[in-house]
Amino acid sequence: MLDIRLIRNEPEAVVAALARRGEDTSAIDELVELDGRRRAVTSERDELRAEVNAVSKQVGEAFRDGRREEAEALKAKSKAAGEREKALDAEVAELDEKVRDTLLRIPNLPSADAPDGAGEADNVVLRTVGYDPEAYGEHQRVPHWDIGVELGILDNERATRISGAMFSMYRGAGARLLRALVQLSLDRNGDAYEEIRPPTLVRTDTMISTGHLPKFSDDAYHMERDDLWAIPTAEVPLTSLGAGEILDESDLPMRFMAYTSCFRREAGSAGRDTRGLLRSHEFDKVELLAYAAGEEQGKACQEDVLARSESILTDLGLAYRVVDLCTSDLGNSAARTWDLEAYAPGCDLWLEVSSVSWFSDYQARRANIRYRPADGGPPQVIHTVNGSAMGWPRTWAALVETHRRPDGTITVPEVLRPYLGGGETIGA
Repeated sequence: MLDIRLIRNEPEAVVAALARRGEDTSAIDELVELDGRRRAVTSERDELRAEVNAVSKQVGEAFRDGRREEAEALKAKSKAAGEREKALDAEVAELDEKVRDTLLRIPNLPSADAPDGAGEADNVVLRTVGYDPEAYGEHQRVPHWDIGVELGILDNERATRISGAMFSMYRGAGARLLRALVQLSLDRNGDAYEEIRPPTLVRTDTMISTGHLPKFSDDAYHMERDDLWAIPTAEVPLTSLGAGEILDESDLPMRFMAYTSCFRREAGSAGRDTRGLLRSHEFDKVELLAYAAGEEQGKACQEDVLARSESILTDLGLAYRVVDLCTSDLGNSAARTWDLEAYAPGCDLWLEVSSVSWFSDYQARRANIRYRPADGGPPQVIHTVNGSAMGWPRTWAALVETHRRPDGTITVPEVLRPYLGGGETIGA
């Protein structure tokens, strides 16, 4: 969440930054008013608390000196002040809750480097790699859901029968291909990122830390009996690894990776891109995440995650593009995001396979993760970065469409062959 001191001291700058997102900025005025009221009531409460303590001391002295009548009068005064102090303390607690709730609903400020725009159409394509629309043959213009049925490697019909719409089932070589992609990413990034296998179910506070709650509760799976949430991405538990801790700057950046299943209701996407693997309620993903000391280190970590994800797409032989999301298309918690989109010739679509985001200190302030500066001074809030390497369903889809051969079989990219027993093709 945003720093209340920034809103208190520079409300105009905050309003201007949020306006770049196309956000209603009235919450800032409300927050400034709430914060002012909270500070005034807190000051009054603290003054009364000091008065109560002083009078209580006077009561004791009066009783010791035998001034009973004066002591009783002071005691009554102390009681009245104490009751008022308790009422003010309750009001402070209520105002604290209102301030926090309002802060939790305000999105992050976009980076000055993020392009301005009103929506998806204003996103900026930074570069396109390996794409030649004339280079794809007719055999590659078959969608992956047809290829999957033809080769017996994707069985969404039975997945729907078991679990309902928008669930997927990989079979045989299709399941092994998915596992190979996961292992490739874990092996590729294990040089710098510590592998974590986090819980798949997390507490409400953990979801709040990344900004998935309260705003996106309708998109998440909630186990109400235990008040636990199925993670929509490994970003959620990885971000909270250091929750409530103070780290040493010398240990930063800290880098983590995790392979997990991810769960999303996709409530807002009904009827849109729902065939095959384009949108799923459950999917596998390898996530990279970094803790960084400040903006400069955070941006360097974002560049690192992007480069690692690009290298995987290159080695898989997939055409892709890097898209700089405009301010109005940024996720709620992100300051800047680069999307990686792989081209799927059978669908004739650019499929988002990774979102690489720098969150500044927005998430870590929610999770209360700080570091001690090496040169001294008070603890500072860390910056967080995360990105997928990769989101596998759409990568899988782009791969089988791109590498389909005229005879209907699929060429296995060389980088994956060691994970598939040396196999060079996937056939029926």
